[in-house]
Amino acid sequence: MSAWRVRAGLCAALLLVLAGCSASPADDDGPDRDDDGATAAPHASGTPRASGAPKASGVPDASASPGGTATGSAPGSPPAAARWQPRPGTRWQWQLDGKADTSVDAPVYDIDGFENSAETVAQLHSSGRKAICYINAGAWEDFRPDQGKFPKNLLGNKNKGWKGEKWFDIRRLDTLRPLMAARMDMCRQKGFDAVEPDLTEGFRNSTGFPLTADHQLAFNRMLADLAHERGLAIGLKNDLDQIPQLVNVFDFAVNEQCAQYDECEKLTPFVKHNKAVFHVEYELSTGEFCATARRLGLSSMQKKLELDAWRRPC
Repeated sequence: MSAWRVRAGLCAALLLVLAGCSASPADDDGPDRDDDGATAAPHASGTPRASGAPKASGVPDASASPGGTATGSAPGSPPAAARWQPRPGTRWQWQLDGKADTSVDAPVYDIDGFENSAETVAQLHSSGRKAICYINAGAWEDFRPDQGKFPKNLLGNKNKGWKGEKWFDIRRLDTLRPLMAARMDMCRQKGFDAVEPDLTEGFRNSTGFPLTADHQLAFNRMLADLAHERGLAIGLKNDLDQIPQLVNVFDFAVNEQCAQYDECEKLTPFVKHNKAVFHVEYELSTGEFCATARRLGLSSMQKKLELDAWRRPC
């Protein structure tokens, strides 16, 4: 039940003995959130997909955003006008290997939050660009400056194929919430416009924990809440099967290799909601996927798996 309705009921009772008490939705603190919803990286952090494919893994004025405007607010978050909303077809650059090369001609940069400074983000903004802050949300990394803050009982199996990474027990929302909040605070303090949390489909992997789809939905919704509370947009990374439940919660999507595995149609709910889908292929040439990408309204490019500055956009 929303807070204003509770207050309205109390006031109605008091009116029996006192005059002048009233309640209005204008005083609404918002409905209660569903709290069940609990790099300095030289490479793209990720894990092999079930099909065997590898995974890579200040709030600026929304009115000045390339390829987008503000979107709706989650309960308890800042006003929608404070949040950027990228639109379908928006061109982008994705670089997780080292400090961003800001010479690439793209209006949106998705770069490592730890590896890049506030000065780099400010430089992008001065060129009229938007910046997305990459963080690993689903796995611990032994090379991050905050790695000692994660309790050992939170860590599970090694993330196969990626040295120094172990899966998180995402059921532990009470423990992970403040740790993920601190990372998003870093993104906000550096001036990023949005966040890209990686490894948001751990329930499909051998994490060492009995994770279910419901655990994943709760964790992903928690991440969205944390981002929106800070005025940051947030992208859903892969997790294709849960798009129907999450498309209204996330502001855009980030996908790897949907063309190679014939899955791109699953991303169309984002496009239908006028939200960008930032998409890359590693093994296919642009001639093999760009026609499909254009037909579906995806923002697509070919990248190397190490996610350096090289790109070949559609």
